[in-house]
Amino acid sequence: MSRRPFHKVLIANRGEIALRIMRTARRLGHGVVAVYSDADQDAPHVRLADQAVRIGAPPSAQSYLNIAAIIAAAKATGADAVHPGYGFLAENEEFAQACRDAGLVFIGPSPEAIKAMGNKAGAKAIMQRAGVPCVPGYQGEDQGDDAMLREARRIGFPVMIKAVAGGGGRGMRLVSEADAFVDMLRSARSEAAAAFGDGTVILEKAIANPRHIEIQVFGDSSGNAVHLGERDCSVQRRHQKLIEEAPSPAVGPELRARMGAVAVQAVKALAYEGAGTLEFLLDGDGQFYFMEMNTRLQVEHPVTEALTGLDLVEWQLRVAAGEPLPLRQEQIRLDGHAIEVRLCSEDAAHDFMPQSGRMALWQMPETIRVEHALESGAEIPPYYDSMIAKLVSHGASREEARARLIVALEQAVALGVATNQSFLLSCLRHPVFAAGKATTAFIAAHRDELRAPTFDPPAVALAALLLSVSHPLAHPLRGGRSLSAAFATPLRFELGGEVKECELLRERDGSYRVTSDGAEHCCEIVSLTSETIRVRHAGVTEAARFVRDGDRLYMQSRGQTLMLRDLTLAAPQSTAVTGGDGKVRAALNGRVVAVLVKPGDRVALGQPVVTLEAMKMEHVHTAGLAGTVSAIDVAEGDQVTTGRIVAEIAE
Repeated sequence: MSRRPFHKVLIANRGEIALRIMRTARRLGHGVVAVYSDADQDAPHVRLADQAVRIGAPPSAQSYLNIAAIIAAAKATGADAVHPGYGFLAENEEFAQACRDAGLVFIGPSPEAIKAMGNKAGAKAIMQRAGVPCVPGYQGEDQGDDAMLREARRIGFPVMIKAVAGGGGRGMRLVSEADAFVDMLRSARSEAAAAFGDGTVILEKAIANPRHIEIQVFGDSSGNAVHLGERDCSVQRRHQKLIEEAPSPAVGPELRARMGAVAVQAVKALAYEGAGTLEFLLDGDGQFYFMEMNTRLQVEHPVTEALTGLDLVEWQLRVAAGEPLPLRQEQIRLDGHAIEVRLCSEDAAHDFMPQSGRMALWQMPETIRVEHALESGAEIPPYYDSMIAKLVSHGASREEARARLIVALEQAVALGVATNQSFLLSCLRHPVFAAGKATTAFIAAHRDELRAPTFDPPAVALAALLLSVSHPLAHPLRGGRSLSAAFATPLRFELGGEVKECELLRERDGSYRVTSDGAEHCCEIVSLTSETIRVRHAGVTEAARFVRDGDRLYMQSRGQTLMLRDLTLAAPQSTAVTGGDGKVRAALNGRVVAVLVKPGDRVALGQPVVTLEAMKMEHVHTAGLAGTVSAIDVAEGDQVTTGRIVAEIAE
């Protein structure tokens, strides 16, 4: 790979990672160029770059995966280097080769290294030849359903289906029994083909309750290689990481040295240059098995930066310019403990369904490191990954880092689009995580308690009060003494999927009494602005942030987010809301990737009908009742919005 000094870096990415790379590039004296799709034309990374170039329509395939458009943008702006970030084209050997052919420095490994390690089957073969322990599985060329099922039976269930070109949990399925294998295989292939342009998969034996441990590595053009310790990424949903930490509670100095030595050996064998990560499964007996190598900067790289005090993007830029690694292995120090959480626009209560829309109120804490690219009023588009921020804490001990992260996450304000903020807090507070015992089975084993709504009665009472006083016609209620007779106002609203009824009474002294679920809560409004309320309840004054959007109220207090829908003047709910009327509605904004039935087909309750793709994941929509398909209202390729009818079923 051509390594030489460069002066202007085009960042072939978007969002928080684009801003993150800009920071370091500018500090080192480089100019920065942004690229953007139509969905991102007003995004912060576009506004803050020295230059910006439109590269296409919102879908990734027409913009951030458009190699020709990105190369053209580099030439048009005079950029002489390209940083791919992570995701999109970061592990695409054709993109790295296109940069080389265009005379651009690709800030990453060579096309040959990306190709060797980007294919999971080929990577496992390379590692096996190098003596690295690998998970038993199948990486053969025969991809037929029968052959794959035969191999799965040979390996023994449960098995993992993995896309060979995949990452980020896409194209991956855990299959527990043979009867479900073929359907899961087809689903994994479809998702992989849509995300990576390659539906080829491999099979692996599923290791029971492992930890997911990854080793951060770096190599340079002089043949030097080092590791920067491990990260524990065991807390996952849908095979996608949610919480990462370092050092791992399960890895001591001896095991760290062994895993690090294996990783460095692999880097040297590949003549690898730049940042990379080797991912392993660690079983309960301390045995580790290679899974894959990511030939790029990881989302969770700030965890390692917090522990080492190093800037990994700076290392990438220096190695790409032909410089040797800044430190030798014996010079690298690990200090304290670091934990990162991924704040995502998703509904944890509904199987982590991705969410898009307008983030009306957004404010991140200043006490810890936060990587994000949002602001109040920004639109979260449905075309890209659901992660919207990373919050990273560091402490002298694991408990200090955990406590600091909990406090900071409580202070974060994200209102207008559902997020996993409360779910992350539940994970951090859970005794299993607190004890450092979480494995990849953590969320599945504790799903119900982690997702259970924590709507304490005072918070519900405060939300009910806000629902009334934040109404556009409620200005007279905002303060002062009432001289009129006191009459209770009935309120009806939906919270957490349940309809609640309560009464609000304004006393003559200006205070309020809220009756909900048979309990009374008395409070006094201390102050009220367009987005903050301060109330005094039982002698304690507290503040809450809120946003009113039509009949919806979003409120946040102490890290607890409540979304209420005002039903006070609404008609009673019908079966149409749940799909019991036979109409299948889109649960999110997305693109139709599969219509699984046709008019006249008989369907059973819960049978898959239509599959949507949003934020790189597929979401199957099922029949709400048994009957006959009377109409299909969409076609493959259609872009649909939340609530649109996609199919109709006659009972």
